Amino acid sequence: MESYDVLIVGAGPAGLTLAKELATEGVNVLAIDKKQEIGAPKRCAEGLSLDGFKRAKLKPKKEWAVQKIRGAKLYSPSGEFVEIDYGKVVGYILERKIFEKDLAREAAKKGATIKAKTEAYDFERKEKEIIAKIKEFDEEKKIRTKIVAACDGIESLTARKLGLDTTNNLKDVDSGFQYEMANIKIEDPELLHLYFGNKIAPRGYVWVFPKGKHYANVGVGIAGYESRTAKSYLDSFIRNREELSSGSIIEANAGGIPVGGLLKKMTADNLVVVGDAAHQVNPIHGGGIALAMEAAIIASEVITEAIRKENYSDSFLDEYNKKWWAIRGKALERILKIRHMVERMKDDDFEILAKNLNGEDILTLADANVAKTISIITRKLIKHPSLLKFMLKYLKAKE
Repeated sequence: MESYDVLIVGAGPAGLTLAKELATEGVNVLAIDKKQEIGAPKRCAEGLSLDGFKRAKLKPKKEWAVQKIRGAKLYSPSGEFVEIDYGKVVGYILERKIFEKDLAREAAKKGATIKAKTEAYDFERKEKEIIAKIKEFDEEKKIRTKIVAACDGIESLTARKLGLDTTNNLKDVDSGFQYEMANIKIEDPELLHLYFGNKIAPRGYVWVFPKGKHYANVGVGIAGYESRTAKSYLDSFIRNREELSSGSIIEANAGGIPVGGLLKKMTADNLVVVGDAAHQVNPIHGGGIALAMEAAIIASEVITEAIRKENYSDSFLDEYNKKWWAIRGKALERILKIRHMVERMKDDDFEILAKNLNGEDILTLADANVAKTISIITRKLIKHPSLLKFMLKYLKAKE
């Protein structure tokens, strides 16, 4: 029976970052992914900010950081917009298939073993270790490991099979659908374009993330409990946009996006959960690449220490929960409060915000800087008392 210190289930940004960090510390690690190709299919708009690069300890590479981004335009239902332009590069749109394969190569170079088309389907705790049953292509095997890292996405079964219920409530899951489109018109490919409104995308938004002047990811995220499909909302939006309607679809992707249900506990005996599987996603915009990689780095520190001290208990691994919540979890909890507020806004409210707030104000709101947001809206929405009262109700609510 093959034996490893750590078995990572899921070789996306979280799993591959964890594999690289652990292997760098001399940990014997195997990362597996049920897909036949690392990085495909993507279920992501592929945006990553420079701050995200920094937190993930990465530098952009020209082969996969394909489009510089210096800001965004946020559109109200009527077409009013707020522009956020930093005048400098603040992030990139990635070619995620190339990006993840590069992560895999780097992890392998450090000593990790990576296997595609390999699935873990059952686990048994035995004498403080885990016996994992895996299927590598058509061959069934057993793997002995000290710690399992569940990095297998929103549909994760690994954590549940090892006794940790990570099931998310439907109200905290968005349904996403995206086309990669060519031969479309993009006025400024260095700006993201985000469209809001309950008829356009209930609880969510439509995005256009450029990957060149005539090439972009065009997608939508909506509440998972909507009766209409995300695809139907996106198709309707594209039909009514002259710059998009004549474009060609060269790839289609769909999937669930966790936008809440933040987990206080992401560990059990011999188990750590990271990334989408642990609901480590920004509740406002649904971005999760940077958060997943940051969480993997935090988890790697705790797991490395656990291997060295031969202590794989939940009580020891709990340090990962504590570190995550101190560094990032509490901030996400505040952002979740903002999501709860925004999802209850009417289209008229979006119009008022577009006419009265500037780009810096919107960023303050999205970053969940509650005290500063209260100050801004109290000054700028004084002529709209109903909306002001509504927003203050959420912003002043206790954590």
